[in-house]
Amino acid sequence: MSTLLPPAQKLCVTQTLAKLSLAKLDNHDALIILVPESLSNTQWDTLPDGPKLQNLLQRAKKHGTKKRIRSHLGNDSATSITLAELSNTTDWPESFELLSIARQIVSEALQDKPVSLALAVSGFSSAQTVELHKALLLAAFAIDFKMPVFRSSKNKQARLKKITIFGKTPAKLIERASIEAESLNLSRWLTALPANVLDAGNYRKAIRSLAKDNHWQMKFHNEAALKKLGAGAFLAVSQGNARSDAGIVHLKYRPKKVSDAPQLALVGKGIVFDTGGTNLKPFKSMLDMHEDMAGSAVALATMLALSKLKVPFAIDCWLAITENRSSAKAYKSRDIVTAANGTTIEVIHTDAEGRMALADTLALAGKKKPKLIMDFATLTGTCVSALTDRYSGGFSNRDTLHSSIIAAGRASGERVWTFPMDKDFDEELRSRNADVLQCAVSGGGDHIQAARFLQRFVPKDSAWIHIDLSSASRSGGLAQVPGGPTGFGVRFNLELLLDQKILAGLKN
Repeated sequence: MSTLLPPAQKLCVTQTLAKLSLAKLDNHDALIILVPESLSNTQWDTLPDGPKLQNLLQRAKKHGTKKRIRSHLGNDSATSITLAELSNTTDWPESFELLSIARQIVSEALQDKPVSLALAVSGFSSAQTVELHKALLLAAFAIDFKMPVFRSSKNKQARLKKITIFGKTPAKLIERASIEAESLNLSRWLTALPANVLDAGNYRKAIRSLAKDNHWQMKFHNEAALKKLGAGAFLAVSQGNARSDAGIVHLKYRPKKVSDAPQLALVGKGIVFDTGGTNLKPFKSMLDMHEDMAGSAVALATMLALSKLKVPFAIDCWLAITENRSSAKAYKSRDIVTAANGTTIEVIHTDAEGRMALADTLALAGKKKPKLIMDFATLTGTCVSALTDRYSGGFSNRDTLHSSIIAAGRASGERVWTFPMDKDFDEELRSRNADVLQCAVSGGGDHIQAARFLQRFVPKDSAWIHIDLSSASRSGGLAQVPGGPTGFGVRFNLELLLDQKILAGLKN
């Protein structure tokens, strides 16, 4: 289990109202100071080595546009310092830019592998100071986190163990940032694991361990159970696998004195490896298909964060876990299958397996009649073409939710752009032989058509949000997260559910 789930980060965060001084920094290996462009000479004098740092920054700015320096405090101090200057004018950066800046600053500060890090913000407003503290904390948790490595010889390096915030930040914000970071890193870790490590059976073991630790109820619908439930869309994908270990996991979080009826259902695509099936992918397109389960990792990590934050509403989490393999048993183009809600589907392309697995999973989730269903999937290449890997795509069966989806993306730094869901998009999905085509034979807009397809399996009484995770992985990093799997969606979900309180505005 130690390989399947990430080791505890064990990063202690404390804060102090003590004046920032050289003496107070004796026990810290590194210090980050953020200052505004308008910092006065008097304010510089209050910082340790303030005049020296001011001169170094001014010289750096004369020789280029960089507004950051690295130095050491005092003449004989081992404490490294990273100082950065930000604008605190009306052009205050949005969350994504602020987190990106924090990643750059923290990356420089952690170059020397410090064990203890101090954070100081001087000259900003109270609200700006809190935002900066949060951005730096999130970046530190993301950058210090060690992704899975399978080298035969492992060099043990010093890990960051302590962060001290000099200044006042609400304790609840620190707790929330720590839980967000832990959950996001879980999503990153699972998404990075190779498919022979995180196969369907092992994924289920990892989930069961999390369920036990967090007091979730867990039920696994194996292929035999799914056959009884009529889940022909999911089973069409799984029938080509070498082993019969695929299935749909159902998790429940139920706080005390809360009805068993879920208000929220989280649904995730968990394709642990995708060959494309009978319509086999080319080499480069298949290379990173162990990451095709990122949607399930986001749903699972969101469940973890919400339960650790002890939210007062009931949550279901449904994870569609299978491979999509090519074999003599694999499903084929023009096969016709029946989903759990009775809808008949004509298969067009076996590499559109995600929407097949999600169709039955959404139908099962919908039977519980939650207020809101949210699903997450690395679903279509056309969404990447439309938005690149910097944004993810948002879709909903409620037009009124579009503004909230975009706002949550802006506020969290996990940016989402919404797409239309007009009925005439169904024209490309008309089948002569079944209720619906799995996907169009040709033409663009597959991300929209996929959403229209999935909506058929969502009950009309439930609000529904579908996130096509075009930014699930990015080599150059995204916001506060370094390159690789991003965990995109976890912080977006918390912003939408906790800060915008979207559930409160929905009818039962």
